[in-house]
Amino acid sequence: MIKKIFLSACLFLSLISFAQEGTSSPYSFYGIGEVKFKGTLESRSMGGLAVEPDSTHINLINPAGFSNLKLTSFTMAGTYSSTNLKTENQTDQAQRSTLDYMAVGLPIGKFGVGFGIMPYSSVGYKIQSMATDPTQSNQRFNGSGGVNKVFFGVGYEIASNFTIGADVHYNFGTVEKNSLEYIVGVSLGSNESNKSELSGTNFNFGTMYQAKINKKLSFYSSLNFSPESTLTAKNTRVVSTVQYNSAFDFVIVDALDPVVTDTKVKIAEKWTIGAGVGEARKWLLGAQVALQDVGDYGNNYNSVNNVVYGKYSKYSLGGYYIPNYSSFSSYAKRITYRGGFKYEKTGLIINSESITDRGLSLGAGLPITGSFSNLNVGLEFGKKGTTSANLTQENYINLSVSFSFNDKWFNKRKFN
Repeated sequence: MIKKIFLSACLFLSLISFAQEGTSSPYSFYGIGEVKFKGTLESRSMGGLAVEPDSTHINLINPAGFSNLKLTSFTMAGTYSSTNLKTENQTDQAQRSTLDYMAVGLPIGKFGVGFGIMPYSSVGYKIQSMATDPTQSNQRFNGSGGVNKVFFGVGYEIASNFTIGADVHYNFGTVEKNSLEYIVGVSLGSNESNKSELSGTNFNFGTMYQAKINKKLSFYSSLNFSPESTLTAKNTRVVSTVQYNSAFDFVIVDALDPVVTDTKVKIAEKWTIGAGVGEARKWLLGAQVALQDVGDYGNNYNSVNNVVYGKYSKYSLGGYYIPNYSSFSSYAKRITYRGGFKYEKTGLIINSESITDRGLSLGAGLPITGSFSNLNVGLEFGKKGTTSANLTQENYINLSVSFSFNDKWFNKRKFN
């Protein structure tokens, strides 16, 4: 059954995964867009925590976790996001539905492998700047696209309590941005169109360690490191005179010759370390910290004088609780209840104001009776940005759903 679901999902997702507009944030104007969370919904529901070795859930943050899988696992997730955008003078709302990831994990003795696809960053915004004088020019900005990644990773069990792993990511995608300048009542305006085709490879290395504290309690730890990498950007800029309508759809009347340039986008090295204490299949409480050096995400079309990039950091606190993992009489007692908190400094600094993202998450893992598979739901409430310094504050609610199908593959036939 899992094989049929996997093949059907691959065919369907291959059509939509590279074209979705995964954000409505005005902050996605900068750099390569809004960088998406890398882990699974199970981890996201705990504030981003991913420190415990798991035999039935894929760990997308630390590749060392692949070696802990005991069953073949196929997982995919999607999110519906509702965002209230607020400035000092205006408010607006936006909604998005996105694919978060699709991944497969395979146990092979002491080894485990994983592969899949997910968005790395997303661009999606519409911003309008109106002049106070009706005879002066107004501007309208819109952008779409982003960077996707396909990955392949391997984990290896050195000892029963110590694993290592590595994965390689190939990043690719296209970002398109338009800037329309016009005067109200004048049917012709000027438009600058920028298209950037990005690609590049990066690596991620990790270890996981666990130790018994006493008969029930265990200590868990996780460490992973992503070295510095670059994305190659092929940029095409076209400036044109356009005729536009009230919906800001436009037709090119005349255009200058395209200007093509090649640039590099630097993604700085990143360290993630976490630790937790808990009782296996009962409860877990842990914390995690991610630190990243200063990157260079600017490009020839989005470098702005009032914008700089600083160091990234993220602090997570979370855990789960299962009343009774093996209960036969009560389904509610077999549910995994998750919760967590995150505080994130995105590294984006605008008008000397650091853009932060803080959120509270809740979730539940619903077991599918008669199998090791489960359905996961998660709810995240958060606030990103600020109304100070002429900026935008985003108050968001994310509703996410994931499926984790677990089964044995490649069994030898006992009878021919």
